[in-house]
Amino acid sequence: MCAIQAGNRGLRVRVLEQGPKVGLKILVSGGGRCNFTNLFADPRQQFLSENPHFCISAMNRFDPSDFIAMVEAADIPYHEKKLGQLFCDRSARDIVTMLLDRCAAASVDIQVRERVAEISPEDDGGFSVTTDKTTYTTSKVVVASGGLSMPKIASDLAFRTADSLDMTVVPLRPALVPLTWNSEDKPRYDVLSGISVDVEAACNGESFRENLLFTHRGLSGPAILQISSFWRDGDSVLINLLPDVDAADWLLAQRQSKPQQKLATVLKTRLVNRLVEVMTDHWFEDVKIGSLSPGAVAELGARLNAWEFKPGGSEGYRTAEVTLGGINTDEVSSKTFEVKKVPGLFVIGEALDVTGWLGGYNFQWAWASGWCCAQHL
Repeated sequence: MCAIQAGNRGLRVRVLEQGPKVGLKILVSGGGRCNFTNLFADPRQQFLSENPHFCISAMNRFDPSDFIAMVEAADIPYHEKKLGQLFCDRSARDIVTMLLDRCAAASVDIQVRERVAEISPEDDGGFSVTTDKTTYTTSKVVVASGGLSMPKIASDLAFRTADSLDMTVVPLRPALVPLTWNSEDKPRYDVLSGISVDVEAACNGESFRENLLFTHRGLSGPAILQISSFWRDGDSVLINLLPDVDAADWLLAQRQSKPQQKLATVLKTRLVNRLVEVMTDHWFEDVKIGSLSPGAVAELGARLNAWEFKPGGSEGYRTAEVTLGGINTDEVSSKTFEVKKVPGLFVIGEALDVTGWLGGYNFQWAWASGWCCAQHL
């Protein structure tokens, strides 16, 4: 995006891509259909940063409608899946093709299989950019190398460069990532692998109502991926397995109206059978519900509305969709994306300490920061 806009302004632009082709992260996103933006992207709501105001300027200057206009101009069919999430009808390859076509029209030179080893400011201005093939000299450099997620195709260039230039980096960690079982829970729950349930997951003052997916390794699905950005080692995640129901009140009513029914039978009217079977003899004894005291029924109800899941950890960068943290936004202009103490060096996208929720927000941040940066090169 940055290269396209810079080329359109008449600048000579070369993109250095370490991979065998461009857009690999785009191609694998959204199950291969690329959740390319979100209709409801709001820089004040869905982005995490030590400076939550940093992204507002760029996101207001290039908003979802601007990228949608590019998609529609390229005749790419798309649809809204849910919650404002826009996906390609056919394939993420449509987005990559659109961007490559625009690069070609803007005379952008793209070099693949060329890894940048070092970016060094020159004493008399400008930079030398050393790759595994050659050394370039240039007046301006834009670092758009992303975070550490998907390590087989990721680059740590932004953070190596920041370190070499004494720039601060907000600690990095995987985000939008599945959470793993602790050693006690794994043998009990991993038999539920493949089951998906509608829940509300909460941690550290944030909550998300989405699906949860049980896996052999732990918990995944949109609700868990979202809450993982707010989870820290040692924290518990509270999972409401009956988000539309006050489970205690409901169970007490069932105790009154169906006292002869077994507790598991009652729970299976609202929960997946296999989940209830795993809970049996662990969360409760399968006795007639009428034989339980009101206090015991209420206690089980409270647990159903707030199951305390203590993750053993996360699956890490291997399966994380994004990287939390990044180059401190205090180092960079929110208008131009130029590094304040290194004139001519710019940083955009996920390399910065700006991380969006799941649902197209991180792509929109990439498009917006790239577009805005290019206006000031």
